[in-house]
Amino acid sequence: MQNSSEPTNPSSHQNSSSLISLPDKGRLLGLDLGTKTIGLAISDGLRLTATPLFTIKRKKFTLDANQIVEVLDQYQVTGIVLGLPLNMDGSEGPRAQSTRAFSRNLQNLIKIPIAFWDERLSTSAVTRTLIEADMSRAKRAELVDKLAASFILQGALDHLGT
Repeated sequence: MQNSSEPTNPSSHQNSSSLISLPDKGRLLGLDLGTKTIGLAISDGLRLTATPLFTIKRKKFTLDANQIVEVLDQYQVTGIVLGLPLNMDGSEGPRAQSTRAFSRNLQNLIKIPIAFWDERLSTSAVTRTLIEADMSRAKRAELVDKLAASFILQGALDHLGT
């Protein structure tokens, strides 16, 4: 199994190499890690579609991780796709480093692989869609993180399906 803490290049090829660590079958959990919240999304068993689940309001790592572990058990998840917030030039900044640290800490608590997926513009794309749907700012704030997690996971699923 590939070590999920290995550095990845932002290119599509490197996104692919991160996904190699995931098992061939079973549901995947998508995570959009923010500074205040964590959006969660789940795939179907055939890995065709990603569905938003809910958003965790971040408190402490242990409390946040416990909620994620509960979801892993509840849905019998076989792998995690974690959005990696790269800079627009593809480099890794402080947010990407923080995401990798979160991944390392979570990996110590679970036995399933964590793969990274380039999440650039995922929140922007989701927010733009919600604005086009004429959704209020309050409602957008409530939905954007879990929808971004779904957007990230769907990108990985689409790539895995090709």
